[in-house]
Amino acid sequence: MEKINYAIIGFGGIAENRIAKEGFACDRARFSALKNAELVGATDLNPARRQAAEALGLKWYAAMAEIFADSTIDAVFVATNNLTHAKIAEAAMRAGKHVIVEKPVATSITDAEKLVKTAQAAGKSLAVDHMMVYNSYNELAKAVVASGKLGIINDACFHMEFSYGSAPEEAAAWRCAGSEELGGPIGDVASHCLYTAEFMFGNPIVALACVYLPKTMAIKVEDGAYIKFTLANGMSGSVKAAFSEPRGSLGGTLSNLGYEIYGSEAVLRGYATLFQLSGYDGEPVKIRLELDRFDAQESLKPAKLQNIYQQVISHHAESILNGTPLSGEDGLHNLKLCLAAHESARHCGRITEVK
Repeated sequence: MEKINYAIIGFGGIAENRIAKEGFACDRARFSALKNAELVGATDLNPARRQAAEALGLKWYAAMAEIFADSTIDAVFVATNNLTHAKIAEAAMRAGKHVIVEKPVATSITDAEKLVKTAQAAGKSLAVDHMMVYNSYNELAKAVVASGKLGIINDACFHMEFSYGSAPEEAAAWRCAGSEELGGPIGDVASHCLYTAEFMFGNPIVALACVYLPKTMAIKVEDGAYIKFTLANGMSGSVKAAFSEPRGSLGGTLSNLGYEIYGSEAVLRGYATLFQLSGYDGEPVKIRLELDRFDAQESLKPAKLQNIYQQVISHHAESILNGTPLSGEDGLHNLKLCLAAHESARHCGRITEVK
């Protein structure tokens, strides 16, 4: 089977350990090679990252312009800081490359809309790394919701709350050092909660209201936020995102990243279902999905596990091979939700419609 050749632009820790080792199966001791995609190169502004890339057998490019000029590279995975996503993704598509970009797709709606139009005009596949919809436990949860086992569902809460930014080096990092990056709890993690909620219920969010959490941290972005959202079908739910919650330890933090979906007959609870884990043995905590019928609880497990990053990459590669390019419009919509949350919070939680 023909394979799409990729290069990573921005080879930081997540790019190395999640995207390269897991997503592209460069860690062959744990993962089998993808059938339709192969990572062949990488670049980063920090030349010290070259050793890590070459240790995985990747070709090191001194600059991304060299990747754009290489006709053997079909697609790029943009894993740089948020503020550079749109500029790099646009340049890549204009150079003839297909693109996967870390979320957010851009930091302004204007730039995101331009990317969607550029992808369409160039016939390029544009995907955003919304990897949590590919978590096998989340796919199972979606099936449970659709089955009616929960009865009449009237509420759901999705939450990603942890401690980040207390240490000086964290406070100085791009996620905490300025709102222009659209990092902070809303852009960094509430974004995951919002698209997962839409995936779980098969409906887009059409309105939301948001307030910031009390300011107790010395970071330039919000400490956290509480978001109430309304889906197109009229159902409402909430998102809780924060950098200000210690949650006891790593285990307590990771297991708390999940959701509760409330029905008249049962509650569905996910533990560690909203993180970078896929459910394999050896991960820091066990992913759990629990069906609580109030008088008895049942642990639910998917029939088969799949790596969340591999699924993003394979889906993108398949769209290229099949001539059905992805539009990137899901990334544009998610950006609109995050910006609407900030707009609402600046107006004391005013309900804000999202079109």
